[in-house]
Amino acid sequence: MADFELLKELTQAWGVSGRERRVREIILREIEGLVDECRVDNIGNVIALKRGRGGPEGKKIMLSAHMDEIGLQVKKIEADGRIRVHRVGWVWTAALYHDQVVFQNGTIGVVGCCGNIEEARNDAGKLYIDIGCTTKEDAEKYVKVGDYCGFVGPYYELQNGRVSAKSLDDRAGCFLLLEALKRNKGEGPNDVYYVFSVQEEVGCRGATTAAAQVAPDIGISVDVTPDHFYPCDLEGCNAVGDGISVTLGDPSAMMDEYLVDEMLSCCEEHGIRYQRGVMDRGGTDASSINLSGAGVRVAGIALVDRYPHSKCSVISKDDVLAGIELIDRYTHRTFVF
Repeated sequence: MADFELLKELTQAWGVSGRERRVREIILREIEGLVDECRVDNIGNVIALKRGRGGPEGKKIMLSAHMDEIGLQVKKIEADGRIRVHRVGWVWTAALYHDQVVFQNGTIGVVGCCGNIEEARNDAGKLYIDIGCTTKEDAEKYVKVGDYCGFVGPYYELQNGRVSAKSLDDRAGCFLLLEALKRNKGEGPNDVYYVFSVQEEVGCRGATTAAAQVAPDIGISVDVTPDHFYPCDLEGCNAVGDGISVTLGDPSAMMDEYLVDEMLSCCEEHGIRYQRGVMDRGGTDASSINLSGAGVRVAGIALVDRYPHSKCSVISKDDVLAGIELIDRYTHRTFVF
């Protein structure tokens, strides 16, 4: 059984893109003594290797889940103490309006809008943050231009095995990797690199440098994908609770046919509940891995996430368990190409 208290801890850690230190500290603590090699690279990726038994059939598999979360950065402090911001990653203005945010130093603020929120048209530049100060001089005691803030979104247990929290994109993916790593005793043929990447939300940057170092034979993004069951701005077939999603389509990368077929077969052979996933907008770390070196075959594993990029997205514990099982089983397979 997975340790969901660890998932709670991961979601509540502050870690806007480029400032992932607190998340990284948790991950390094959890993998200590479990891997054969571990390093933190120059931009902050955690690259942990669990060697397999080797042999001519062995491959280098790189799994990548990103540590960072979306947020805002201060661009100006007004004379009346209002803090003006721009977004870091894709932030829906409506998901923040009249809600709290927290700065890296712990300062709490409430988000307002210059004019009607309906007229902002998802322009985060129209937002401001109120930290309770009425002058620029007072506000600068607590917040400076260039500071980052993130969502406030407590971890809650919902009904029917659902949980809600901020930053499940992609702390849930990090959790999948950690729990799968704990199961890996090195008995499979493959060397498995568990990469916890930085700066995915601003362009999949961490996976770029990690893939250059690992030079994998197979790359797998472990991320979230939107739920389409409830009415939303996206269309598709994925639903929370219907199993782990095997990525069939992603605008940022073409999933390798052989790897996808092997993943589907893996689910069928081991009775892992899964759904076929297509994401028609956005992208994942698979894009950077795919284009690294001379090119890498890629696939994707995704946890279906309702209300993504908000402070209160929703996932299913059963889907999480299916994802852990899939990662463990799949990385122990023999691949022939």
